[in-house]
Amino acid sequence: MLHSTLSHLIPQLWLFWRKHAYSRNDFLKDLLSGLTVAIVALPLAMAIAIASNLPPERGLFTAIVAGFLISALGGSRYQIGGPTAAFIVTVAMVAMKHGYEGLVIATLMAGVMLIIAALLRAGELIKFFPYPVIVGFTSGIAILIFFSQLRDFFGLSIAYMPPDFIDKLFVYLKHLHQTNPYAVLVASLSIGTIILVNKFIKKLPAPIVVVVLSSLAVWLFGIPVETIESRFGSIPSTLPMPSLPAITFEKVRLLFSDALTIALLAGIESLLSAVVADGMTGTKHRSNTELFAQGVANVGSAFMGGLPATGAIARTATNIKAGAVSPISGMLHAVWLLLFMLLLAPLIVKVPLAALAAILIVVAYNMSEIKHIRSIMKAPRTDRVVLFVTLFLTVIVDLNTAILVGISLASLLFIRSMMHATPIASIHTPLHTDDPDAIGRKEVPVGVEVYEIQGPLFFGVAEKLVDTLLLLESTPRVFILRLRFVPIIDAAGLHALEALHHQLSTQGATLILSGVNAHVRTYLHKSALDSIIGDENIVDHIDKALARASRLL
Repeated sequence: MLHSTLSHLIPQLWLFWRKHAYSRNDFLKDLLSGLTVAIVALPLAMAIAIASNLPPERGLFTAIVAGFLISALGGSRYQIGGPTAAFIVTVAMVAMKHGYEGLVIATLMAGVMLIIAALLRAGELIKFFPYPVIVGFTSGIAILIFFSQLRDFFGLSIAYMPPDFIDKLFVYLKHLHQTNPYAVLVASLSIGTIILVNKFIKKLPAPIVVVVLSSLAVWLFGIPVETIESRFGSIPSTLPMPSLPAITFEKVRLLFSDALTIALLAGIESLLSAVVADGMTGTKHRSNTELFAQGVANVGSAFMGGLPATGAIARTATNIKAGAVSPISGMLHAVWLLLFMLLLAPLIVKVPLAALAAILIVVAYNMSEIKHIRSIMKAPRTDRVVLFVTLFLTVIVDLNTAILVGISLASLLFIRSMMHATPIASIHTPLHTDDPDAIGRKEVPVGVEVYEIQGPLFFGVAEKLVDTLLLLESTPRVFILRLRFVPIIDAAGLHALEALHHQLSTQGATLILSGVNAHVRTYLHKSALDSIIGDENIVDHIDKALARASRLL
């Protein structure tokens, strides 16, 4: 019983082991692909932590702990997890408002939310997030990431960076005269190197090439730019002991909205990454399993001094291109990162911050969704409005507000579209003239009006139905309302039918419902509307409705 209840949470690792004979050659492929991904993940993990105004080791802890758990327990065969650029803005804001301890609690809460979502099989629901909202907040985050890297790109000595976009802009303008030309040179050459490597030497991970070359150049020529060591000192060469800060109800209440944002971001980005992996390999991910893994990984990251984690699209694609065979590749990528931290910590701190800024600026450009924005510009105006409202609010206000307003606006505009797409037409404007059951092909007695609804009878259409009688020059003796194209009905729709019946009955007319399907009839019965209207006045075909009308006349 328990097995069948939790079968939707079985990891891809277990399913892979059951269906495939894992050979020594497969292990070697996973070992090498894991190494390739680890080389890419090393500078990114540190850069994301630094961009979030936190020590670089926090990013490494996250990539190691969460990266291992996501691959071990996840629903995607090739998913690589860890800290991602999408979290930078939220993490920086939470850490600034509530300190690192507050961020840990928010990450823990987000993990629990994701686990609950997986148990409730909510993985399928995230795909219903409006596409313009996802593109809007992703593009907004890209702008904020780019903007956050200008301090290290220009080598500005700014002790405190405000979280708000406008305040940050004024701080940059105030300190622009402090620009370090050497930092600009290192960052510019790093961006150029990334572009050239990605174009001509695609097998080499561009971020690690930039990190190695820039570190060597700064060390050999004594270039006066900030490094990880000069700002943060040394980094630990081992993982910390598991720990958690004191958790109180007040902290939970204050951090709830931030935790929800982290959970939504983790869920959306991890499932988008899994979809990308499916497209590249022809596999099929398990969305609820993936959410469960993301939840456990974020709980684990919180215990081990890390940051929020999710599936990383770029690293997952790198894993696939490097020849990964199974989820073991992702687990080995975490092991490789742990070895790097154990053995190379004294060298890692020599990386110039301008080079890490350059890496994140390229990441921001790749996140900017320019191609998708162009495609939405050709879509209906409502989609364009949702896109730019979400983008604007992400940049100017915050991500919580942007997601809330974006989804609400998209929903309202969708309801408006559904209202226009659900006509209520009379006999004089038949909807289906080529249909043998179209009212234009029937004999309608004098004193009978026939109207038809095409589409769901929900709250967006209910008011339209109630106003229908106002369009009539005189009240008919019998009003037939055809519901054959009404698949569903909600409480507002039921109330509208009751109001329509009441208006007609007070004027001595009878309401007949025609073409009522079993689903709608069930709710008519549950609401006792069938007894109010009269069971004999609810029929399943227009011929029966017309016969009933003739008898009444």
